[in-house]
Amino acid sequence: MKIGIIGAGNIGGNLTRRLTALGHDVSVANSRGPETLKELAEETGATAVPAAEAAKDAQVVVVTVPLKRVPDLPSGLLDGAAEDVAVIDTGNYYPQQRDGRIAAIEDEGLTESRWTQRHLGHPVIKAFNGTYAQDILERPRPAGDPERMALPVAGDDEAAKRVVRDLIDELGFDTVDAGGIDDSWRQQPGTPVYGLRAGLEAVKNALTAASPERPADFRA
Repeated sequence: MKIGIIGAGNIGGNLTRRLTALGHDVSVANSRGPETLKELAEETGATAVPAAEAAKDAQVVVVTVPLKRVPDLPSGLLDGAAEDVAVIDTGNYYPQQRDGRIAAIEDEGLTESRWTQRHLGHPVIKAFNGTYAQDILERPRPAGDPERMALPVAGDDEAAKRVVRDLIDELGFDTVDAGGIDDSWRQQPGTPVYGLRAGLEAVKNALTAASPERPADFRA
C-alpha cells in the first residue's frame, strides 16, 4: 500500500521502519522539512516529503504529531489522498506535560480523537496511542503466539477500521475493536489499557474497566 506518515518522532519513525520493511511505499514528513529526514529515508527507503505532500495518493495516512500541533497541519492535508483513505490518529492529550489547555476537550468533553477528527475534516481511527514505540520494532509476534500483544483500535468508519486492523495484524499484533471515536476515551492516557503490554483478553478487560472520568494528571 501507499502510506503517508506525518510526524517522524518515536512512533512515526518506527512505523516507517516496519512498514517499509514489509514492502509498503511510505512517504514520511515532519514539521522541519524533508531535508531533516535524510537519514531515516536512507535507512528505510521511505521518501521524505513536505507535510503538505505526505498524503498524496495514500491509502493510509498516519498522523502522529503532538496534539497541540494538529491545528498547524497544512490545510487540505488529505485532499490528494485516495478516496477511501484510512487515517490513523496516534495522538494523546497531555495538558500539564506538553499541550496546554484545549477547551473543546476540557469543557465539551470531546475525546482527543474526536477533536483531531474535527480539525482534519475526515474520520480517524485511533490506534498506537498507548503503544511503546520500541515495541513496534521488538514485540511483533506471529498470529497465535501466546506472547502476541493486542492493541485497541477505535473509529466510526468500519471499512477504514478494518484496513487499519489488517495493517496492525501484518505488523505482528492482534487488535481489539474499542468502539467508535466517542468511545475512544477508554484508551486515552491514564486508562487501564494505556501502555498495557498484553494479549486479547487482558486488553478487552482493561477497556471494560476504564472510567470516563479523565484522571487528574491528564486534566488542565
